[in-house]
Amino acid sequence: MTGDTKDGIGLAIVGCGTVGRIRAMFARQYPGVGWIGLCDIDEDIGKRLAEDCKADFFTTSYTELLERPEVNAAIIATDENHHAGPCLSAVENGHVMFIEKPLATDARESEQVANAIRESGLDAVIGYTQRFRRRFLTIKERLVTGQIGDVTSVVTRAFMNRMVPLATTRRTNDRAHLTPMVVSGTHSLDMSLWLMEGKTPVSVYARSVDTVLSQHGTKDSTFGLFTMDDGTIWSMNISWALPEVWPGSVYGIEIGIVGTKGVIDIEDTHRDLVMATEVPQGSGYSPEGFKPAFERHVDFLTSYPPGDIWNKQLWGPMREETNAWFSRIHMGAETPHATFEEGHKNLMLTQAMDLSAARGEEVKLPIDVSELS
Repeated sequence: MTGDTKDGIGLAIVGCGTVGRIRAMFARQYPGVGWIGLCDIDEDIGKRLAEDCKADFFTTSYTELLERPEVNAAIIATDENHHAGPCLSAVENGHVMFIEKPLATDARESEQVANAIRESGLDAVIGYTQRFRRRFLTIKERLVTGQIGDVTSVVTRAFMNRMVPLATTRRTNDRAHLTPMVVSGTHSLDMSLWLMEGKTPVSVYARSVDTVLSQHGTKDSTFGLFTMDDGTIWSMNISWALPEVWPGSVYGIEIGIVGTKGVIDIEDTHRDLVMATEVPQGSGYSPEGFKPAFERHVDFLTSYPPGDIWNKQLWGPMREETNAWFSRIHMGAETPHATFEEGHKNLMLTQAMDLSAARGEEVKLPIDVSELS
């Protein structure tokens, strides 16, 4: 990789919201990070984080931050629609990157960013935190070592309450690509493809419904059926329209993987730790200024994907993921991060599902960017 951080990481974080804040606090604790600069268009949010993580620099201009001589690595944690500009600026300045999913929400921008990173030779990864959970790493190892033979059939189901789409769509009027698959289903899609490594989708047929969330400019659910190049079939389904009082802080996943010699059945809905209380519970996903319309009094504990709070600190997969990235760029460690190439492929597949649902017909894969634009 280019972008030398062996003598110390000079870290730029573009976006100081929920996830940018989490990763900034981890950065301050990592001994290899010697300098932290922050950027956010909301000066109050940015300066508050700068004080909390003892940042060395703050600005409202990402170009100013990414051009600083101290910077050699960047975390891009802006809203989903605004990744392309900071990513291209980071490439221009030769910085290795950690980019929150998706790579972009527009297929043309995603291709542009992917091409720029590829041509630069820079190392860039995408934030798919689920890959750093112990259970999925264990499953991956069993599949790689052939414990259930060759995979022939996969079923993936993700259920989410509607707090994420409500919080996401309220931040922008540009909602054309803020669909359940592009914004959130991409996590379970990435996990499924990672577990099926080596298999390539050749077609998808999908359907969507928008009864509840159409007033917010998005869809309720998208269900799809992929056919892989070796004949494997994969059902990929998501609904993010469950009521706000649904006990899962964000979402639960179920994945069934059938092979020629065995099966792996994954129940990841977090119903094994349930708390019911008279004390109102937070929303789990709570970006700045978002207030749920209803109180939650039942909670599936551990269902917040980044992790859980102990002693005012976040512990869990997002800590593992962030620290692993620091080790990746500082010491050359091998990590399970999703690459930018995988991130671009994931966006193309989620949008191919949306296109199939819009057309009401099967879509052949791979698909050209022009068809998605």
